[in-house]
Amino acid sequence: MTITDPVGGRVRNAAITRASILDSARKRFAREGYDGASLRDIAADARVDAALISRYFGSKDELFREVLDLACEPNLELFGGDPATFGMRMAKTLIDDEQNDMKLELFLIMLLSASSPKASEMVRATGRDKFFKFFETWLGGPDVGFRTRLASSLMMGMSLSRVIDGDFDLDDAAKDRMRDRLAAIIQLAVAP
Repeated sequence: MTITDPVGGRVRNAAITRASILDSARKRFAREGYDGASLRDIAADARVDAALISRYFGSKDELFREVLDLACEPNLELFGGDPATFGMRMAKTLIDDEQNDMKLELFLIMLLSASSPKASEMVRATGRDKFFKFFETWLGGPDVGFRTRLASSLMMGMSLSRVIDGDFDLDDAAKDRMRDRLAAIIQLAVAP
């Protein structure tokens, strides 16, 4: 987080400090939600002075929005291909991809923020502006708004189920059948 200059003084690396604050904020918001997480605790986790959060992000709201922006960033590998094969790409991701703690933290942030009027509005706005607009533009066609939301709800539900249930307690053959059926359901959801 800090670098020592030639005379032994501390020199802060802005990019590393900023990344550390974001990482600490993501973890803190995932544990305590927007309302429960304090800037002082986030700063302590990042091993920085709380004033630096204001310097880098301006406010707790802006810090929360940046964490959400990272969470809502569309995966270009999934959305870069043909919409006609989106269901299979997404099903493979949902069933086969290795789970990571960041995905769980991002789900927890959204769930814990749902009870906060202020935070839930930021979650909705960020999802709309960063994810759904991108998804809708990429997918196109009639009724794109409800098609993207239906597909997203299926994807979130399966993601949450995977977090809870791991590999679904299924053998490989059953997972193959599940993947194929899920792909067909997601594809039906996004079809015009």
